[in-house]
Amino acid sequence: MASTIGEMVVTKTPSIIDLYKGVRARTMQIVAPLEIEDYVIQTAEFMSPPRWHIGHTSWFFETLLQTYQPGYKVYSEEYLFYFNSYYEGFGARIERPKRGTRSRPTVKDTVAYRKHVDEQIIGFLQSLENKTEGETVLALVRLGLEHEMQHQELLVYDIKHLLCDKYDAPLKPAPAPTVKVAGMAEIEGGLFWLGYDGRGSSPTVREGVGNYAFAFDNEKPAHQVFLQNYAIDRALVSNGDFLEFIRDGGYQNFRWWFSEGWEVVNREQWRAPFYWELHDGKWMIRDFAGLYAAESKANEPVCHVSFYEASAFAKWSGKRLPTEAEWEKAATFDPATGERKAFPWGNDSPDETKANLFENSVWMPAPIGAFPAGQNSYGCEQMIGDVWEWTTSDYVPYSGFKSEFDEYNDKWFVNQKVLRGGSYATPQSHIRSTYRNFFHAHERWMVSGFRCARDL
Repeated sequence: MASTIGEMVVTKTPSIIDLYKGVRARTMQIVAPLEIEDYVIQTAEFMSPPRWHIGHTSWFFETLLQTYQPGYKVYSEEYLFYFNSYYEGFGARIERPKRGTRSRPTVKDTVAYRKHVDEQIIGFLQSLENKTEGETVLALVRLGLEHEMQHQELLVYDIKHLLCDKYDAPLKPAPAPTVKVAGMAEIEGGLFWLGYDGRGSSPTVREGVGNYAFAFDNEKPAHQVFLQNYAIDRALVSNGDFLEFIRDGGYQNFRWWFSEGWEVVNREQWRAPFYWELHDGKWMIRDFAGLYAAESKANEPVCHVSFYEASAFAKWSGKRLPTEAEWEKAATFDPATGERKAFPWGNDSPDETKANLFENSVWMPAPIGAFPAGQNSYGCEQMIGDVWEWTTSDYVPYSGFKSEFDEYNDKWFVNQKVLRGGSYATPQSHIRSTYRNFFHAHERWMVSGFRCARDL
C-alpha cells in the first residue's frame, strides 16, 4: 500500500490528527438520525447500506495499519472481506449488489470496529515523529480522509434513496436569490493550463494551502490545451428550464438523444429526472424536505439527471455541454488580469457565503442567484457546490498521468464522463476547481446537473 501523493503538502502530525478526528466525526453525524434498521438496507444495486460505508472507511485505514504498524493484528478477517470495495489487491470481497444481504457484522459491532481503528490510527500518528516512513504514512492518512469525504457524499446519496424526506436532516433554509442570473458569458479561446500542478499562478495554489494542499492523481499533471472561443451559461439549467423540455415532449422525441440514451429512455421509461413524480398530471419533486410541485422549485438547479438527459436538453436548446477544459477556464481564469485563480470568486477557500456545500446544511440545491459572492469573473454563478456539472469530456488520464495509488483512479479510465464543481453534499475542504468526478452516462442517482455552452 506504499505510495506517495505527488507534490501534496503534508501537514504536521497534530494538524492531521485534528483533521482525522473532524472528518471521522462528521461521518457519524450524518448517520446519527438513522434508526438501527436503516443502517443495513440496500435499496438498489448501485447503492450501499450506511453500515457498509462506516465500516469501509475504517477498513481503508486498517489496511494502512496492517502495512505500517509493527505487530498490528487484523481486527477480523470477516471484516476484511465484507468492507473491501473494489480493491483486487486486498483479497476477496463481497459483491457490491450483495452488501445489503447480510445482517452481520451488526451495526454495534461495526461502530466498535470503527472506534478500534480510530484509537489505533491516532496512537500510531502520535508515535510517528522519528519514523523514516512518516511522510508516506501522513500522505496516506490524508488520502484516506479525502476518500472518507467522498463516502460522506455517497452516504447522502444513499440515505436520500433509502429515506428521502423520512430522514431527519438538520435542514437550514437556503439563502434567497438576490440577483438575476441570465445569458451566456463569452470566453476567449487560446492556450489554457488544465489541471493541478501543485503551484499554479495564484498565491493560494502556489503555496499549496487550503483545498490545494491535496489533489488526486487524476487531476495531474497540469498541461496546456487549446480552446476555441466559446460561450457558457451564467446560470445552471433550472427545474423550470427542464420542465419546458419535458412539456415540449423532450422524452418522446428521439431527435434530441444519443442512440444509447434513447434506448435507456425507452427501456427504463424515463419521463423526467430521478426523484420527479407525476401526481394527477402534475410533476412533483421529492427531496429531503418533502414533496413539492416542480413549479415551486422552478428557480432551483435541476438535479439527478444523467449525461444523456443533459445532452438531450442541450441539443433541444440549441446548445451543447461544455468540455471540462472549458468549464475549468470559466471557473478559474480572470480575463482582466490574465491570472488563474483557485476558485471562481478568487483565492479564498469556500465558505457558506460563496457556495452551497455540505456545511451549509441546505441538503438540496439553492435557488439560482443565491450566491453572488461566488460569482466568477465572467458573471457565472454557482460553479462550485449545488450540483455536480456534466461535461462532454470522457474520463481519461491527462497526458503524462502517473498513478499514485493502485486501483484508486486509474482503473476507471473507460466509458465514463467527467463532472465538475461539487454539490450540496460535498464538504467544503474537499472541493477544488481542478477536481474531476466521474460517472457513467446513464447514471443519475447522484446530485448531478449541468449548464450549457456553445461555439462562438
